[in-house]
Amino acid sequence: MRITFLGTGTSAGIPMIGCPCAVCRSTDPRDQRLRTSALVEVRGKRLLIDAGPDLRQQMLRAKVEHIDAVLLTHSHMDHIAGIDELRSFNFLQKQPINIHADATTCAAVRSMFAYAFAEEKYPGAPELVLHEMEREGGIVAGVPVAPVQVMHYRMPVFGFRIGGLVYITDAKTISEPERAKIRGCDVLVLNALRKEPHISHFNLEEALAVVADVKPGRAFFTHMSHGSGKHGETMHELPENVFLAHDGLALDV
Repeated sequence: MRITFLGTGTSAGIPMIGCPCAVCRSTDPRDQRLRTSALVEVRGKRLLIDAGPDLRQQMLRAKVEHIDAVLLTHSHMDHIAGIDELRSFNFLQKQPINIHADATTCAAVRSMFAYAFAEEKYPGAPELVLHEMEREGGIVAGVPVAPVQVMHYRMPVFGFRIGGLVYITDAKTISEPERAKIRGCDVLVLNALRKEPHISHFNLEEALAVVADVKPGRAFFTHMSHGSGKHGETMHELPENVFLAHDGLALDV
């Protein structure tokens, strides 16, 4: 299995519009972060996790020409606003794109992109098929996927366990039954928004506490803001098996 980080930034991305801070002005390419998304390649299939507003740029940069399904974590715009860009894959693959998410997220997608689900579609509208995923999980494009439900303040969000990989973003709390699904994983991808506390996201200290508790083989932090500090400096503050992800990073699980 391989995961490629297409984007590792928070909802505003890095650099933020108009921000003069040292992180936003950094010339280190690892500090330039598009909105959070990832591509998982497993069993000959490509699963896209989230489709935010930078999707077109991410697909072009990573030279992605085929996807087999999309997994959505939740309905916030930095995770679904790029769904219209999936129509390019309709043209390439000559078939609808299957999207898997919980019922609330499916309803939000159906509402926001109503033109894609109309009885009489405008020519060229995306062809999408929504699949409501239950908490017990299921098979996505022939690949077993198990949701891990976390809380984003008061909003339930799906993370996903795929074999030895667990991918979680936008979490503030994870219950003990859901943590049990994470334990023993080879790679944990987890949000770590910034160093200061936040009402709906793990900060760096809280994310490190989760890693210490569930003990993955390796952990990679994502969904970071400029409050995380410069990549090259913050990396030195982390344990040896914990890393900051960055856009374009690809690793085998």
